[in-house]
Amino acid sequence: MQTSWRWLAVVVLAMALTRPEAAVAAPKTKRPNVILIVTDDQGIGDFSLAGNPVLKTPSLDALATGGMRMTRFYVCPVCTPTRAALMTGRYNYRTRAIDTYLGRAMMEPSEVTLAEALRDAGYATGIFGKWHLGDNYPMRAMDQGFEESLVIRGGGIGQPSDPPGGEGKYTDPVLFHNGRAEPRKGYCTDVFFEAAGEWMSKAVRQERNFFAYIPTNAPHSPLEDVPQDLYEQYRKLDYGPVLVPPVEGPAPPAQADMLARVFAMIANIDANVGRMMNRLKELGVLDDTVILFLNDNGPNSRRFVGPLRGMKAEVYEGGIRAAFFAHWPAGIRPRATSDVPAAHIDVMPTLLDACGVAPPSGVKLDGRSLMPVLTGTFTEWPERTLFVQSHRGDQPVRYHHCAVITARWKLVNPSGFGLEIYAGPPKFELYDLEKDPGERQDRSAEHPEIVARLREDYERWFADVGSTRPDNYAPPRIHVGTPHENPVVLTRQNWRLEVNGAVRPGNQGVWRLRVARAGTYQVRLRFPTAAAAGEALLRFGGYENRKPIRPGDAECIFADVSQPDGNADLKATLTIGGKTQGPWQVDVEGPP
Repeated sequence: MQTSWRWLAVVVLAMALTRPEAAVAAPKTKRPNVILIVTDDQGIGDFSLAGNPVLKTPSLDALATGGMRMTRFYVCPVCTPTRAALMTGRYNYRTRAIDTYLGRAMMEPSEVTLAEALRDAGYATGIFGKWHLGDNYPMRAMDQGFEESLVIRGGGIGQPSDPPGGEGKYTDPVLFHNGRAEPRKGYCTDVFFEAAGEWMSKAVRQERNFFAYIPTNAPHSPLEDVPQDLYEQYRKLDYGPVLVPPVEGPAPPAQADMLARVFAMIANIDANVGRMMNRLKELGVLDDTVILFLNDNGPNSRRFVGPLRGMKAEVYEGGIRAAFFAHWPAGIRPRATSDVPAAHIDVMPTLLDACGVAPPSGVKLDGRSLMPVLTGTFTEWPERTLFVQSHRGDQPVRYHHCAVITARWKLVNPSGFGLEIYAGPPKFELYDLEKDPGERQDRSAEHPEIVARLREDYERWFADVGSTRPDNYAPPRIHVGTPHENPVVLTRQNWRLEVNGAVRPGNQGVWRLRVARAGTYQVRLRFPTAAAAGEALLRFGGYENRKPIRPGDAECIFADVSQPDGNADLKATLTIGGKTQGPWQVDVEGPP
């Protein structure tokens, strides 16, 4: 409790420092470079600046104190929805990206991204890390505005989208460089930052402004492969004060080991940020580079979040309030803070404003530029209402796992992220965030008029985002038979599940495809080595055929699969040793 109050005192003092005197002279007319860093599953309390009693993050602390720290910045409780909002300036429900897997982490390709807007304005654009908005054409980062792309597939290393030979490898990973699998040496976070640094250096030599997007997959699980030197340092520490609630004496060994691994990954991110800042100084571009840093959702375990409540996948403040640091010596005075409520939807309009680039025409942005806040030049900030909603399933359900947020009040229905189906009526809770940021006292019974008003705001928002397009929540289709990607690798990340839950080995699913060219395709099914004889059944559009599987086989090829152009579904079923399941991955190649 003492640590939590210390953290709260830091926040209160930071809020008090936000004032008109924090304004600086108007930024230079020279266009700035842009770096956007997003960490995966790092919580708002995972910084020494936040009062964390164990973790040390000197470089991130310096980044925060060297510019503006926003203390009420909101994201979604899980990653894909946050990433869609960051890239488009729009609520993710407008973009078709509504979940983290099973085909619902693919973003509508007609969405205009921040990368596309800056690329069209002459910026060099590069991504280094986790995209998680589509692994196949036309939804890859390289299809959505990034000229340079070094990424992982799916939602993280160690998932069914891993390439052969790269399964679970944080060290010496197999990454995708401009669409091609490429082994790299080193720890993944180091690889991403070093590749970004080399690419930025090249852009500077070419006298091009750059936009570098560095979304790390750390500290997301799995946690077996972490930087060993940092792990050895952190595994010796006492994690009792970090647990929720804190405990006297040592933390249970399993929890302590897990936290040591997470903190080692975060400390590695911190070291890479420090090296990046030094590189920018050496290149002579630090003053003219806007650096934004944030985490994508709450922490991936129930651990220190200061006085707040919640973790990843929850819509309480600890699950959706993120760290947000904005560093730009030419435009933002150091040690500035703001308690203005802001969100992921504001990142795109903010960066476009900083770069002097007009928003894309004909696109409704939900966010607003934060530049007046970041530079301290605003005199009055119009109040607005922010919305957060995320849960499992094929489409959003009214009221399910949502939050409605104003400068003072928060209406929340914490019905559970993992539930696909929710039957109302909603069980709303109301919190006064000015007096109760930890959401301990439900005020809904005392203020029914505020509940009613915020509920009406939510209903208008839910209807609006759901009417963005006629088939608003239909998942996008993966294209095959294009010159942009051939062969196309289909993984369980993007299939539509038919049997069993999640992405476990015994599942069966179907891929929704768009056949771009009529012709003959080759379909290769890949699966764990068969211990017994069996059979593979392939259904692809109107095509259906069976092939035998022999003991020791790890693939089955259907060589002459004729397809007309148009929409088609692909489903492969394996029956081996009397057990039926889907394949691990499927390659679709052709026509020539």
